[in-house]
Amino acid sequence: MGFVTLTRKIGFSSGHRYWLATRSESENRSLFGRWASPFNHGHNYVLWVSARGLVDESNGMVVNIKWIDDVLKERVIARFDQKSINDEVDGFADRSPSLENLLIHFRDELTGLPGGVETTHLKLEETPLLYGEWTKENDMVTITRVYEFAASHRLDVPELGQDENVRLFGKCNNPNGHGHNYVLEVTVSGEINPVTGMSVDLGALDAVCEEEVVGRYDHKNLDLDIPEFAGRNTTSEVVAAEIYDRLDGVVPGRLERVRLFETERNVFEVTRGL
Repeated sequence: MGFVTLTRKIGFSSGHRYWLATRSESENRSLFGRWASPFNHGHNYVLWVSARGLVDESNGMVVNIKWIDDVLKERVIARFDQKSINDEVDGFADRSPSLENLLIHFRDELTGLPGGVETTHLKLEETPLLYGEWTKENDMVTITRVYEFAASHRLDVPELGQDENVRLFGKCNNPNGHGHNYVLEVTVSGEINPVTGMSVDLGALDAVCEEEVVGRYDHKNLDLDIPEFAGRNTTSEVVAAEIYDRLDGVVPGRLERVRLFETERNVFEVTRGL
């Protein structure tokens, strides 16, 4: 048997602010933009911790989950839950509590897990529309922004004929089309600014995604209204790949991944090649 990875999910509530006491008001507002404030705001954070190891043949486990929970309670919950990160967590008095810095902090705190397992992946959700990840394989921190748009389309390849289209696409070949509330995840990486603790400008990322995808596709018929899909069968594979191509080289930072949720059960992912 090879390595097995387990993932444990926990939650904690913390307050924080994007405001450095060593900087002037104008400097803080220049650094943090619309997120700059000398007053705290709060989040219900969700943290996923993935650990990998070999199965212990004597008990059938990679590691006792209670041991993992004990570490998470000691190093995360006890230090962060119901706390002001800037004021009460060691290491953040003069360090921005960005998602990137928090992930690096948890990476360092959770490297040595009990039972000989290694931490391989962390995911920290700040809101349902924003999360960050750290991956051991390349020691990379990424930021993911989540968007929504509603669009209609029809799956149809005219050259195949009606019977074959119905056989292939079923109800999705309905002559008048059908619609989806698409959910789009855009994942980017970048060099972490040592002052702001941020790797990308979220405002700039939002603006690009709105112009190139969300505003362009929302409440449109993909087949009839969007030039880049003319003559193409608008499967979610095609749509996801087109979105990746539209955003690559345009978003701030480096585009690492696009995920397109057609429904809660159908997810399509395009990642950067080697």
